[in-house]
Amino acid sequence: MIIQFCGMSGAGKSTLARIAEQKLKAAGCPVEVLDGDDCRRYLFKELGMSREDRAENIRRLAWLAHRFSRHGILTIICAINPLDAIRQEIAREFRIAATVQIDCALEELIRRDTKGLYKRAFLPDGHPDKIYSLSGVNGVFEYPLTPDLLIHTDRESEAESGQRLYEFLLPLAIGLAVR
Repeated sequence: MIIQFCGMSGAGKSTLARIAEQKLKAAGCPVEVLDGDDCRRYLFKELGMSREDRAENIRRLAWLAHRFSRHGILTIICAINPLDAIRQEIAREFRIAATVQIDCALEELIRRDTKGLYKRAFLPDGHPDKIYSLSGVNGVFEYPLTPDLLIHTDRESEAESGQRLYEFLLPLAIGLAVR
């Protein structure tokens, strides 16, 4: 079973995925998190941030997730995942159990800016350090119309968001184990 996350950079996707992963493992549920940043760093180095490369990145993550899920492992695709058509495509092709949107107001994302990406996206055009494709700022980010779970990380604590995610995923993981 596959869970696909979507959310802008800095919204808390990786943090919440790790919280849920720890809690699910403690409950005896097999789970794997495929973090988009890690996979790009170690497996998909050749992919850039163009629309086509972003789509290919998600397709590859979904294929990997499918491989894990075939062995009874609840797998979380933890990536920005900005394109609705690709989210729908992989939901049709693979056994996507749910789409989880991790949302946060842009003002809070700018305040957090853990990677310095927002600062770079707002640099003047022509600046050598400017990012031209930051999802949700100067790059595409399409919100899902009907996510199965919507978490606003700017409206609740990390612990509260992590617990809500865990409570949402636990029945799916238990259902997977029963099969």
